[in-house]
Amino acid sequence: MVSSLKPKVNQILSQNEKSVENRLIELCGLLKNTVDHYDWVGFYFKNGNKNELKLGPYAGEPTDHTIIPFGKGICGQVAVSNENFVVPDVAAQDNYIACSITVKAEIVVPLFVNGKNIGQIDIDSNTPDPFTEEDERFLEFVNEKVAQIL
Repeated sequence: MVSSLKPKVNQILSQNEKSVENRLIELCGLLKNTVDHYDWVGFYFKNGNKNELKLGPYAGEPTDHTIIPFGKGICGQVAVSNENFVVPDVAAQDNYIACSITVKAEIVVPLFVNGKNIGQIDIDSNTPDPFTEEDERFLEFVNEKVAQIL
């Protein structure tokens, strides 16, 4: 159950002696290493005044997708829609940017600070259709907590 990780999420994010980046790296590692169907976990943030996202802290295989234009791919679409996007089967998505041939599903949840979409958490899974309502609610919780330290 992913929601059982909430106390650990709070603990990691409340380590004020660590930089925000280091706390987010630790958080990504926790999620990737604890949740079986979270194979890549990362944050993308709005890149200054540009209509693009820039890769932030992550855990998993390195990706070439360090900059994603708004509207492109699942992450770019969430930057525009401001809504969660759950993709049970990435092969069925026309506007999908493949990071790895092993990825079967993806979930992206926007991150709001003071009502403004400033980024998102992106999770790739090598398991087909693994994401549930619980994953969505849990990742919304994670982003609410992350917003408090940004």
